[in-house]
Amino acid sequence: MDMHQNARLTPLGRAELVRRVLEERQPRSAVAAALGVCARTVGKWVERFQAEGAAGLEDRSSRPHRLRSPTPEATCERIVELRRQRWTGKQVAEAAGVSPATVSRVLRRAGLGRLRDLEPAEPVRRYQRQEPGELIHLDIKKLGRFDRIGHRITGHHAGHDRSRGSGWEFVHVCIDDASRLAFTQILPDEKQESAVAFLQAAVAYYRSLGVTVARVMTDNGSCYRSKAFRKACLDLGLRHIRTRPYTPKTNGKAERFIQTALREWAYAQAYPTSRHRAAELPAWLHRYNWHRPHGGINYQTPISRLGIAGNNLLRLHS
Repeated sequence: MDMHQNARLTPLGRAELVRRVLEERQPRSAVAAALGVCARTVGKWVERFQAEGAAGLEDRSSRPHRLRSPTPEATCERIVELRRQRWTGKQVAEAAGVSPATVSRVLRRAGLGRLRDLEPAEPVRRYQRQEPGELIHLDIKKLGRFDRIGHRITGHHAGHDRSRGSGWEFVHVCIDDASRLAFTQILPDEKQESAVAFLQAAVAYYRSLGVTVARVMTDNGSCYRSKAFRKACLDLGLRHIRTRPYTPKTNGKAERFIQTALREWAYAQAYPTSRHRAAELPAWLHRYNWHRPHGGINYQTPISRLGIAGNNLLRLHS
């Protein structure tokens, strides 16, 4: 507050303030009210004048009286060197003879503020199988059921709670690594029985297109770790590969397909109900497989990777 008030007082205004207080003996509160400043500001300028005379009423630089001395470069290098040996900030400060705040400042500037920053970034490993069916990726996306358009679209909140408690539906997705040919089904849950049924349906779908599946990759969901799923893989002659924990990018093709499906199908329009949304999925999937260029395969269509491009027969799945 004082900073803005001081800016309104010129050196002449400050002199007038001092004159009223010291010569005319006006109360400081009255002078403050007359000049539009607070009583504390009046007291400050009066004290400066009494201590320094007229020079005390002039503008001063806002530069601090004391400036922080920059940490010597050799000390900074020593701090970074100790940090790379995985020393904690307090240990580094004690060894380098500086404060923990200095260590923190130097390490932040060097990009080593956290111990995990010492670990080299894991290189991006891009891979793509050569032949369709060598590897398929499975994943599941949970979507809420609804029986009316939500308030986020209509803008009307009244009565929107009616859709609450409608439950969930689970979109099981499968995408072929080489061709990006996808297969989906909406099932009532993500339990082992549904996962097994979907795997069997996916393998049958690819087989109908002349593709023999050899491997399947999933995350570590409980349905994929179940004995039933393991047995299904053995019965189908599939090698089951699970991703490393907390590394969803390993199954990135399925993750990317889900994002595409959400953007171009699930959230592409305001469906009256989730049943209408589900009814649109087969048609959208046909466009994705047969007509939509895919950037990951040089903007070819997934079906063209099987050598049967040009067949516009609508292939729907149950």
